[in-house]
Amino acid sequence: MSDFMEKYGRIDLHLHLDGSLPAGTILKLADKDNIALPAQTEEGLRPYITAQTECQDLNEYLRCFEIPLMILQTAENIEAASYELGRELDKKGLSYAEVRFAPQLHGQLGLTQDEAVQAALAGFGKVMEESRGRILLKAVLCCMRGAKAHEANLETVRTAAKYLKKGAAAVDLAGAEGLYPTGDFKEEFSLARELGVPFTIHAGEADGPESIWKALEFGAVRIGHGVRAAEDEKLMEELARRGIVLEMCPSSNLQTKAVTRLSDYPLREYLRRGIKATVNSDNMTVSDTWVGREFALLAQEYGLTRAEAEVLLKNARDAAF
Repeated sequence: MSDFMEKYGRIDLHLHLDGSLPAGTILKLADKDNIALPAQTEEGLRPYITAQTECQDLNEYLRCFEIPLMILQTAENIEAASYELGRELDKKGLSYAEVRFAPQLHGQLGLTQDEAVQAALAGFGKVMEESRGRILLKAVLCCMRGAKAHEANLETVRTAAKYLKKGAAAVDLAGAEGLYPTGDFKEEFSLARELGVPFTIHAGEADGPESIWKALEFGAVRIGHGVRAAEDEKLMEELARRGIVLEMCPSSNLQTKAVTRLSDYPLREYLRRGIKATVNSDNMTVSDTWVGREFALLAQEYGLTRAEAEVLLKNARDAAF
């Protein structure tokens, strides 16, 4: 299925920086900063940063982010991680990627959101300069679900507005969807609309169709995952009518139990209904994948056809922020 990887693994619209940090990079940066890790080899570290195939739920999956976030607390490390991820995407043949991260999560040592964003954009900038136009990298800044995240989220939206068209492309809402409902974050997206910042929202992954309805009410033009839209006939009709884009991530959706088996994945149903689905990696390290491998998985185990893959790639190209 290498031809599927090469031909269709060109665009990734849903890719998390912290979830895509390789074990080797973590070890190198931890050694530089004298950060203690639970293992000192790539093989030993991998179980801590790569999710099991049989996760209990999204919350268990999210625990794999603890070590990468511990490393990404300085501008130097964020820039290095962004650079190395960008180089890897370029090597794999991607022409465009939107890399998302939550700047508020990188301030444990005093780094500001502004400084975190500058560092990531510097890393991406170096890759784009070295590639001489082969790849374009954009940042999507994540607000976070949480009881005390409100003020930090508003700052994230303002920061995105500041760097819009300077490397940042949009904002997002990420985190434990089942614990913190989408409806609790109305003010963040009211501000985004006011400031003219495009946004996507993780919805319909750990929570049901009501989460997606709320994201649409806020004005989201893209939905992260959206797997559980299949539970609501009217919602699927609305997604198709509005041309809302779904950023689907098959391996991750299986791990988090958003879907129990690949044969039940609603991707083909969405395409049949004219819903603008796309295929993405979500987290290259946590899910041990990349967008090309996701297409190969779908071709081999889901029966994805080349005609369907062409539609998915076109949807991604058209949906890029």
